[in-house]
Amino acid sequence: MTALSVRPATAADLPALAEIYRKARAFMAATGNPTQWGTTDPRPEILEQDIARGQLFVLCDGDAPHAAFALVPGEDPTYAVIEGAWISNAPYATIHRLASDGRCRGVFGAALAFAAARQPHLRIDTHPDNHIMQKLIAGAGFACCGIIHVADGSPRIAYERLPR
Repeated sequence: MTALSVRPATAADLPALAEIYRKARAFMAATGNPTQWGTTDPRPEILEQDIARGQLFVLCDGDAPHAAFALVPGEDPTYAVIEGAWISNAPYATIHRLASDGRCRGVFGAALAFAAARQPHLRIDTHPDNHIMQKLIAGAGFACCGIIHVADGSPRIAYERLPR
């Protein structure tokens, strides 16, 4: 296996992205997390917006995308209210919509390295039922800061990692 490369997603990647997120939703449901993305999230229009803003990236083994994530710079409105406390109010970027088709290892580490090289102060959140992601996040040095609520009102565990 070659090292995963990261590049900006393009509209031509949309079919591959649909398959990546379909497989990720199935994996999440099979591992006890059926409600975080349900059967439709992230919706295609969100991915299209991410691509247009230059904030959606694909991780490739060779030419084929096998994973994706959004790296969103600046303040995230969802993070404005937290049950708990953020560590720092310094500028940050947020990792969102990280997903894999399950064919490559090291996806989280590759996405995190790419993100941290662009903005060392990072935030991320995940569903309380997403125990796999919670373990990856904690293992990467993120501190649990509390609970935030997404647009539909459901809770997410919020994490932050300061520059190293």
